[in-house]
Amino acid sequence: MPLYFEVPKGWPKPIYDLKKNPLTEEGFQLGRHLFYDPILSRNNTISCSSCHLQQTGFTHVDHQLSHGIEGKIGTRNSMALINLAWNKNFMWDGAINNLEVQAINPITNPLEMDEKLENVITKLQNNAKYRELFTKAFGDEKVTSQKILKALAQFTIMLKSSNSKYDRMIRNELEFSEQEKKGYSLFKTNCASCHKEPLFSDDKIEKNGLALDTTLNDSGRMKITNKKEDYLRFKVPTLRNIQFTFPYMHDGRFKTLTEVVKHYNSLGHDNSLPKELAKPMNLSDNDRVDLVLFLKTLTDNEFLFDKRFSFPKE
Repeated sequence: MPLYFEVPKGWPKPIYDLKKNPLTEEGFQLGRHLFYDPILSRNNTISCSSCHLQQTGFTHVDHQLSHGIEGKIGTRNSMALINLAWNKNFMWDGAINNLEVQAINPITNPLEMDEKLENVITKLQNNAKYRELFTKAFGDEKVTSQKILKALAQFTIMLKSSNSKYDRMIRNELEFSEQEKKGYSLFKTNCASCHKEPLFSDDKIEKNGLALDTTLNDSGRMKITNKKEDYLRFKVPTLRNIQFTFPYMHDGRFKTLTEVVKHYNSLGHDNSLPKELAKPMNLSDNDRVDLVLFLKTLTDNEFLFDKRFSFPKE
């Protein structure tokens, strides 16, 4: 059964080509089962949802860095999975440029699921439930890596967040408080050039003024390109549901939005940063409070608790 993907009014056209992987209810449900199933990991203990929890904007909480198989700890904070249809870059360093390929990385990464795709195919092929789900989604029970990745993409493409207080204000369904209005104004002046509305990201890979964590030594985009100018460049994440996607930054170094705002407020006069960050923000304490209040208007409870995206009950 075809699944309709609605683009909210006033939003840009999605980057993801839905014609190449037409959405169906059956493909979405297969992807949903795969997303929540630890069968994708080497010892059947870690699923995609282990690091991407729905109630926290499909990212993890409580710890700075992602935890994988056998308690292994990765080198980065997991990214929130929100409005991926409008992304052309994936991962903190933009290493992947195709959503359908993205899942290969966590499945095969030794610090995450540490499994081989051929083993995943064998496990799924030997599972009666999955033979039935693959038949419903693709017309026959043969499991292939392409079908696995297409189904996961169909599920994650549908993780669309567009009904926050901010969205309702834009649609003239409600008004912001005075503090939220001030925060929105400060946001447009100081943050919107990188965190562009309505997606609250420009999908670019930029420097953000963070010093290198010398224990992790994560050089960012430079790891991929070997270009000196890409040192400490990381993807601009979406701010949607930011209230619940802590800890923040690629290495989870900040626990609160106040810390994040203080970091950006401390920048200025550094020509190695994007021009938008080279100019001091000069926010007062009250300004910082108002800005954080605005950021909380990007919380979309309908998205965070939508049963269609939750663990599939049999």
